[in-house]
Amino acid sequence: MVQAYILIQTEVGKAAAVAERIGQITGVITAEDVTGPYDVIVRAEADTVDDLGQLVVAQIQAVEGITRTLTCPVVHIK
Repeated sequence: MVQAYILIQTEVGKAAAVAERIGQITGVITAEDVTGPYDVIVRAEADTVDDLGQLVVAQIQAVEGITRTLTCPVVHIK
């Protein structure tokens, strides 16, 4: 299982709607609107890195109101 945080910038006034819509996507663990340089932070998971990429590109980036995403895969350093 691969997990990642996806940092999202939205059009002005669209953060809450974007977070709500993304929260309904299969594979999304949480989607919250926040303040700061990003408007929404998402935690998502998929079986493989390729599946995670598909989730981000085909489903999350397709949500209306998103202007930019930054995907940060979770790593476990031992």
